[in-house]
Amino acid sequence: MRPLERQPADHDEIDDALAWHDGDVRATIATLLADCSHLRQQLAAATSAMSWGFARGWRPRADRE
Repeated sequence: MRPLERQPADHDEIDDALAWHDGDVRATIATLLADCSHLRQQLAAATSAMSWGFARGWRPRADRE
């Protein structure tokens, strides 16, 4: 998996995530991993419910290239 490139913004999303967890880095990472797991489960459910014709053969993938 390639690292994401950070884009300059008016606010820093990393600082926002850390602030949400009162600066607790481990809690922030734990929440992000739990969110990632949840989204992978949702993607798997959507993929299994999606018909082949609906997506014209395209299937979503959970992993980035």
